[in-house]
Amino acid sequence: MFPLPVHPFNLANDGKMTYTEWQFQKGSATIEFFLPFHSQQEMFTGKAVLDIGCGGGGKTCYYATYKPSKIVGIDIVPHYADEANAFAKEKGLDDIAHFVTGDSAAMPFEDESFDTIIMNDAMEHVGEPEKTLEECFRVLKKGGHIYINFPPYYHPFGAHLSDAIGIPWVHSIFPEHALIQAYKQLVKPLPDGEERIGFRFSTNEMGQETISYINRMTISRFRRIQQGVKHPSVYEREIPLRNQLAGLAKLPGFREYFVKMVVCVYRKE
Repeated sequence: MFPLPVHPFNLANDGKMTYTEWQFQKGSATIEFFLPFHSQQEMFTGKAVLDIGCGGGGKTCYYATYKPSKIVGIDIVPHYADEANAFAKEKGLDDIAHFVTGDSAAMPFEDESFDTIIMNDAMEHVGEPEKTLEECFRVLKKGGHIYINFPPYYHPFGAHLSDAIGIPWVHSIFPEHALIQAYKQLVKPLPDGEERIGFRFSTNEMGQETISYINRMTISRFRRIQQGVKHPSVYEREIPLRNQLAGLAKLPGFREYFVKMVVCVYRKE
C-alpha cells in the first residue's frame, strides 16, 4: 500500500548509485530553500565554508563547484571522511574540499574560521543542538551566515526510517519499540542491514533500545532553542508539504505534521 520513497541506501544496494554520488546530484535541492534570500554565489563563492553533517560529502562537493576559497565537511560517522575525501579527489575538487570526523558540539576549528556555515538536514540529528549552535557562532566570522534547514520530527517521514518503512507518519501511529523491531526485520536480509541497524539505533542509560539517529527536533523545540541565540535570525520560512496544505501548516495542532521544512538563516553581528 505504501511504496518506499527513493532512498540513497536502496539505490546503492541496487547498484544504481552510491550514497555520495546521490548527494552530489541532489546538491541543488539542499540549498533551494535559501535562494530567495541569497544566491549560490553569495553563499559560497570566495567564502570559507563549513558543512556540518556532511555525510558522504557529495553535497559538500556540489557546493565546492561554486568556487569557495575552501570548504570543510564534518560528520560524526568515522568512515564518511575517507569516503568524502576520495570522492572530492575523483571530482577534481580536493584542492578546495576537505573532510574531517568530529562532533558538531565541540568542533576542532579556531574561532572565526568560516564565512558560511551550512546545516542541511543536520539539526534533527545533532546530539546537543544548543551547543552545536554555540560552536557555529564561535567558528563563524563576524558578518558571516549560518544556513539551517531541517524536516521537523512529525514530518511524514520524520523518523528517518523510510529506507524500509514507507508508511507516512508511522512514528505517530506506532510506539518506538514496534518501529525498531519492524525496521530490523525488514533490513536484516539486506547486504548492509547490520550497518543500517547500528547506524540508527542504540541503547540508552536505562537499557532501552532507542532511535538514536534523530533527536526528535520539532518546530516548537527549535523555536525554544532560538530564544537563547543572541544573534539575529535574518530569514525564516516554514515550507508546507504541498501548497494546497499551506493553511493546515499554519494551524496549531496541525503545523508540526504538515510542515515539510523549517528554514532559518542567522547572521553573526
